[in-house]
Amino acid sequence: MFLGLDLSSAAFWSAFGSILLANVVLSGDNAVVIAMAARTLKPEQRSKAIFFGSAAAIVMRILLTIVAIRLLTLPFLKIAGAGLLAYIGVDLLMGEGDGDGEGTEVNGMFNAIRTILVADLVMSLDNVLAVAAAAQGNLPLLTLGLLVSIPLIVFGASLLTKVMERFPIIITIGAALLGFLAGEMLLTDPAVAQYLGEVSETTVKAAGVAGAVLVVALGNWLQRRNNH
Repeated sequence: MFLGLDLSSAAFWSAFGSILLANVVLSGDNAVVIAMAARTLKPEQRSKAIFFGSAAAIVMRILLTIVAIRLLTLPFLKIAGAGLLAYIGVDLLMGEGDGDGEGTEVNGMFNAIRTILVADLVMSLDNVLAVAAAAQGNLPLLTLGLLVSIPLIVFGASLLTKVMERFPIIITIGAALLGFLAGEMLLTDPAVAQYLGEVSETTVKAAGVAGAVLVVALGNWLQRRNNH
């Protein structure tokens, strides 16, 4: 027994594997944000930002999972989250190419970690429900599963930062992903269903596409304006 967990039980390993798989699969978008937030830092600061940002985000996700069911029933929470997510997408797109300044590594690292935490908080509102369901109410199991996920998410983000250096278009794709998630989040808020009725899946996806286009267009426009 470890922390009340029966490590020899098939049920334990089944639930543990489910948590690990759900967290890794659902954290793909989070890895994109981590990579985008850290890409402008110098290499020695980048690895620290990715590790500490990912670790802090996992700890925050554990706390969020405990109260997620209640949080997601609050009206207007997802609407606020959608606006915040869209803002992060535009801000990250505007920041492309801004990482050449000297003497800003520490502030840049803390800003990157802050961005990672805020984005992970917003995007995890839905994700944590799947992870919590896999844990079947077992908090030690949930915590263990999420903590073991840290190196997997860190590896994914580290790999993405290297790919972004070679293929900058991925940064635009990442910003579009945030816009898409923001659009979907906006129309799945309980307040929307309360005032407008049930929204169809097609409409939700269309809102996601509109959000992706809006974030990319606005981010590129602001970036061009700042460069002139």
